Amino acid sequence: MKLGRLNHIGVATPSIEESIRYYRDVMGATRFHKPFDLEAQGVKVCFVDTPGENGTNGTQIELIEPLGEDSPIAKFLEKNPSGAQHHVCYEVEDIEDARKWFEDMGKRILGPTRIGAHGTPIFFLHPKDMMGQLTEIMETPKENAHWSN
Repeated sequence: MKLGRLNHIGVATPSIEESIRYYRDVMGATRFHKPFDLEAQGVKVCFVDTPGENGTNGTQIELIEPLGEDSPIAKFLEKNPSGAQHHVCYEVEDIEDARKWFEDMGKRILGPTRIGAHGTPIFFLHPKDMMGQLTEIMETPKENAHWSN
């Protein structure tokens, strides 16, 4: 398995609208994607682009708002009512090879491989096995697969 680039940092927020204002007014962000519901995961998602170098895309910020009280993000926000970093997401070339790699090392995978917000296969690794960080592993999106709405 070969680790790819840091694709995004997930930030749980009680309000995507308020978070967009923060990233625009305080951090100077200029590229925001249209928020959309990811009902299978119980969240609303909005990507904020950061600039890259030499025509590349920078690491995105994934704003995550719960769709309801049953959302896994809702419990996280109970402990972090203002919002907080939720996870980091790394790209890999082959999701099944990566899953086997982590399983063979005894890392706990949280749930099945499923389709994530970028439309590519993902899975999550337990924070206790990953230096205290909830870690998302995603298959590298194919060209133009990043959400750009």
